Amino acid sequence: MDIRNLSTFIQVAELGSFTKAARKLGYSQSTVSFQIRQLEEELQVSLFDRINHTILLTEKGREVLDYAHRMHRLTMEMKNSMREERRVTGHVRLGMADSLCSSLLREGFGGFREQFPGINLKIITAGTGEMFRLLNHNEVDAILTLDDPVHNREYRIVCEEKEEVYFVAGSGSGGFREEPVSMETVMAYPFILTEKGMSYRRLLDEELARRSLELTPVLEIGSTDVICRMVEQGLGISFLPDYVVGRLVEQGRIRRLNVKGFSVQVWKQLIYHRDKWVFPAMEAVLRYCAEREFQNCFAIQSGKEGGRVQEGS
Repeated sequence: MDIRNLSTFIQVAELGSFTKAARKLGYSQSTVSFQIRQLEEELQVSLFDRINHTILLTEKGREVLDYAHRMHRLTMEMKNSMREERRVTGHVRLGMADSLCSSLLREGFGGFREQFPGINLKIITAGTGEMFRLLNHNEVDAILTLDDPVHNREYRIVCEEKEEVYFVAGSGSGGFREEPVSMETVMAYPFILTEKGMSYRRLLDEELARRSLELTPVLEIGSTDVICRMVEQGLGISFLPDYVVGRLVEQGRIRRLNVKGFSVQVWKQLIYHRDKWVFPAMEAVLRYCAEREFQNCFAIQSGKEGGRVQEGS
């Protein structure tokens, strides 16, 4: 059996398209079609239902895909074990919430680059829904989310952690001398927020809507660093998770507001698809994300069993 045919089959199955698979592999579409036809003839099964230019895996196709992943994994393990060169190289695509970028890349990324100079990391910022679309279409290797918790058998959760989200103001801001602060007092101030519909901003809007309240921010921007600087200068208040403001609170530059009867929590999760082969460069990036972003993380094993980062218990 030609391993290349199996690799092509995996790409077609994951991307849901002969055209996209051909583009990714650098083949012509006719070559991809020929390789899939060869595999079907060899196995004497139909791997895809082809209906109105749409392809879907047949029941046998899903079974073959599982075998193909295992054979691909074993092939990669054999190649890795035979290499005299142990330098980890590769391209890794990480989807993540925009507000997580600063904490991920601050300080420690230089050390990661020194340790793994052969890894090229591409960060794609998106909302939670778009991140899962990219993950499901193999357009990113893993995602780092900040939203409601997601638990689905289609995905492997490497790490997850609950985050409190607070209203915050500059340490010198007046009007908040007595706590807890009433919701009416908070709503009277100008707000500087992340974009509408994005993770904890969406949760804030939903909670306000339940109270028949609505706010119009004076500024919406993706960069939490910019928001924190503006809040520190007293230009407005914001609504941010503890991992963003914790350091500034400790330094006395920003203060958390204790708002009466208002509490919102989000979950930070590092996730990849259950069918994804965790290649060495991807494993290194997952380890870096786990160490940088999570206080208590599941153990990450290189584990040749399953060829994936394994969750701890």
